[in-house]
Amino acid sequence: MTQGLTIGDLAARTGLAVSAIRFYETHDIVKPVRNDGGHRRYGRSDIRRLSFVMAAQKLGFSLSEIAPHLRRLPDHKAPTKADWTRIGKTFRRDIDARIAALEDLREKLDGCIGCGCLSLDKCALYNPADIKGQEGTGPRNLKGMTS
Repeated sequence: MTQGLTIGDLAARTGLAVSAIRFYETHDIVKPVRNDGGHRRYGRSDIRRLSFVMAAQKLGFSLSEIAPHLRRLPDHKAPTKADWTRIGKTFRRDIDARIAALEDLREKLDGCIGCGCLSLDKCALYNPADIKGQEGTGPRNLKGMTS
């Protein structure tokens, strides 16, 4: 890969700033090689890696959740369909869990909007089964005293 893409080429292809690409490099998302002149060169597979990171971050995944998966991919070559399938299975489980949590929140939130009480001893959203009352007195959520 002595030819490869320059960082400017990679930025143009992904829509990322050069500084963002360097940031992702520090997290081993992309691993450029140096040409004879000492300049970084990126593989075309790095376009896929960075595109995946951007899509996953848009879905709410943090870089610390994404990076370990990409570190296990082969360096300097395009990931295989099996590689992407393996990563996809893990993310599918996480996405399904997030969807379930959001649906649960939506249902509880609708109930709170409907009754308008937000009672500390009845609220299923902020204080299910009055668990905060068992922790002590005062506005425990506001004081940062939640467990």
